Amino acid sequence: MILGVALVRPSPVLVAVRDGAPEWPVSRVAARAAARACVAVDLGDVPTAAVAAIRVGGPCPEALRPRVGSGTATIVRGGHSLTGRVLAPLDTEAVRRFAATCGLSDFAVTATGSPMLADHELAVAAIIAAEVPQARITLSYEFGHPGLREREEATIRNAALGPEAGRIADEAARELPGVPVFFARSGGGLVSAHYFRRYPLACDLGGTASLARGRVALPGVPGEVAAAYGAAIGRPEAQVERIVQARGRAELDRVLQDARDEALTRVVSAGALPGSARIAETTVNPLSYLPDGLYRVRVTAEGAMP
Repeated sequence: MILGVALVRPSPVLVAVRDGAPEWPVSRVAARAAARACVAVDLGDVPTAAVAAIRVGGPCPEALRPRVGSGTATIVRGGHSLTGRVLAPLDTEAVRRFAATCGLSDFAVTATGSPMLADHELAVAAIIAAEVPQARITLSYEFGHPGLREREEATIRNAALGPEAGRIADEAARELPGVPVFFARSGGGLVSAHYFRRYPLACDLGGTASLARGRVALPGVPGEVAAAYGAAIGRPEAQVERIVQARGRAELDRVLQDARDEALTRVVSAGALPGSARIAETTVNPLSYLPDGLYRVRVTAEGAMP
């Protein structure tokens, strides 16, 4: 039996799925006997943590600084162009000083040009980890958006959601001891609890996506039931988005294969059986407003449940 869970107020709605057929309500005893649990939740209204944001790049007007709400932010020298050229050496001392004195443990790091070359973000992460051993660090290159502000805001939100995602995952583990727990992605599919803790932004609208899927399969049932069912019928899925540079078809094929390999690795991390992982979709779009040979690549991988 697969358990679908819609995390709604005042209490979760549970739906058991056997051979594709839904049953509800579900007792706690029956829920704890599930082969796996698939959770649908929207994170739009959950509490968020204060974030320490580090932007690696050039100076900017006050209005264009990182937006962190109750958190704090700094801009340090460094970054790359989208062709991989170093714009300035990374100011490691400024990073170290900020990490040591900001008083926060949730960090969001965004470097100019990191979708092409993430070296400065990785270097910043290493400094933070040395200064704040308990830090949770989100790096913007993992989100792939070419625009700095869009990527930075996604990175900050992922970092802000991290503690609450951890609490939700912990609560699910306590309520369903021994049951593997998965969470619905905003774009469809499921991810493991471990992946959800690391990339909660991927599940920001997981409840909404599950509701849409469930309503197609079960028209006329209550929305919470449809959302729980929609989560239960999902399968592990992960996506990689990158900006790549390739001069010629052979080089493009090579970087595409690298992106596909990363997507396959991610979907296994998201909970898929390793032997079942496959590429579901690959999209390649040239960035016509930038130098020739730059492409935006998006690869989606999926796999079977354990």
